[in-house]
Amino acid sequence: MIKWLRENWRSLVWALALSLSVWIAAVTSADPDEQHAYEKPVIVEIVGQDPGLVILGEVPASVEVTLRAPQSVWNKINAQETPLRAALDLSGLGAGEHSIPLQVQITEPLQVQITERLVRIVGKSPSTFQITLEPLVSRFFPLDITLNGQPAIGFQAGEPILDPLRVRVSGAQSLVDRVSRVRVVININGTREGIDQAIEVQVLDENNQLLQGLSVSPSNAQVTLPVSQQGGYRDVAVKVVIKGQVASGYLLNNLSVFPPVVTVYSADPALVNALPGVVETEPLDLRGASEGLSTRLALKLPEGVSVVGEQNVQVVVGIAPIQSNLTLSKIRIEIVGLDAGVSAQVSPTEVDVILSGPAPLLDSLLLQDVRVIVDISGLGPGTYQLTPKVEILVADVVVESVLPNTVEVVITVASPTPGP
Repeated sequence: MIKWLRENWRSLVWALALSLSVWIAAVTSADPDEQHAYEKPVIVEIVGQDPGLVILGEVPASVEVTLRAPQSVWNKINAQETPLRAALDLSGLGAGEHSIPLQVQITEPLQVQITERLVRIVGKSPSTFQITLEPLVSRFFPLDITLNGQPAIGFQAGEPILDPLRVRVSGAQSLVDRVSRVRVVININGTREGIDQAIEVQVLDENNQLLQGLSVSPSNAQVTLPVSQQGGYRDVAVKVVIKGQVASGYLLNNLSVFPPVVTVYSADPALVNALPGVVETEPLDLRGASEGLSTRLALKLPEGVSVVGEQNVQVVVGIAPIQSNLTLSKIRIEIVGLDAGVSAQVSPTEVDVILSGPAPLLDSLLLQDVRVIVDISGLGPGTYQLTPKVEILVADVVVESVLPNTVEVVITVASPTPGP
């Protein structure tokens, strides 16, 4: 036996290699390899970073990974929520610029289902990251406030109160070195009320440009700004005085005034304080009006009191016709489309029509403005249930219903006329 093995070992090796090749070919043909990019971006993790260092700039949040695996394994890969893990290992790295290779691994849940060597990672984009590490530093800066605009006329802003008075700015040393000032910005243009709100803190360089990539603690500051009205000034509402009634059949559906509140002033504060809280306009005459209008009206003020700014107000009036209903009874039905040689009888011969629309139009509507038609075009002899059609010669009037809504039409062949 040993002698036979010595003499035939080469043949055995060749047979084993041949059978292995045949098996691999069979498996490959049944479950061929596929190579393409994994369908989801792979999130990049940073590991091993020295807590005393910070990354300068942005690191891509995800990468694209290309894999090669049998078709059956691809099904398992795509079924996993996170089959791959991408990491940048910064262990042992100090301040400075570094070229870090991206490490991609198969996660444990997928390793349990497949043999790792069935999956080959053939591409990573990007495959290397240029990382700059700088010392993490923190500094305290006093907090400033910038007020944009001016309060409404007759109002003045008091001294703002900030909480806190200074904030801590943390980040890469080169960025912190560029910080020139830290501020909050608040817009007070046209305000009539005091302000008490949290405002986001901004970090600026010497050119008043915003700096990004820094951490601010706290990130918001509470700003309290009192706003008070000056003596002799007062805000009062505007009341539009109406004279007369709109035309019959119409209604006043909108009345607006701009501005709705005006600021008045007097050198004698007692005069403005004596006002009832409203100021009236000159009368607006709406007698017989049947359409909307826009006009300017002066304000009626006591002697010694004036309006700050525009001396009159814009008034917009909306006038619309009242919507109503009208029932027309016993409207005779007309038959159209009657062919030669046939006759038609309709039952009933009259219908009631219910209309809706502006009351003035309905009041002026005439019977000849409404036609009820039954069209029998193309119909042969027989009995039919047809829906009458209503034609109205006046716009903006709508047909609500026809009673009855169907009528019977009997079409017969006309009897020949006897000769002489």
